[in-house]
Amino acid sequence: MPRRYRPPQREVEPDVKYNNVRITMFVNRMMFGGKKSTALRVVYDAMALIEERAKRDPVEVFETGLRNATPMLEVKPRRVGGSTYQVPVEVGADRANSLAMRWLLAAARARGGRSMAEKLAAEFMDAANNQGAAIKKKEDTHRMAEANRAFAHYRW
Repeated sequence: MPRRYRPPQREVEPDVKYNNVRITMFVNRMMFGGKKSTALRVVYDAMALIEERAKRDPVEVFETGLRNATPMLEVKPRRVGGSTYQVPVEVGADRANSLAMRWLLAAARARGGRSMAEKLAAEFMDAANNQGAAIKKKEDTHRMAEANRAFAHYRW
């Protein structure tokens, strides 16, 4: 990663069915080996399951789950005079969104049995209700930042 020059962020096209940029970003993170159509089908199947089970707008459930899984703080290691401190820092909007998507995807993949669409739908609904593995990961991250609040003055 370059130290000085930060490349411009790419524009992401909204998905065709729900016209939502975040869904496209999620599909892109979910994709294996360039198989975007497969990832898209799995996400759309998950959205259909959410609509069927929760009787709510699936995009609303997706957005709520994503918002609930988004971290505000994280810790970064900072080396000061031979010892390494875990310094709590605020998370930027893009990174927070990326972390939430990554955690939701990892939690869905870790669930047992069933198809990926079912696992994904269950994880989205859990996250929308402030439950599930992705929410636990966020709370663990916040707890770690809170525990290391004494080192906040090492922030750079």
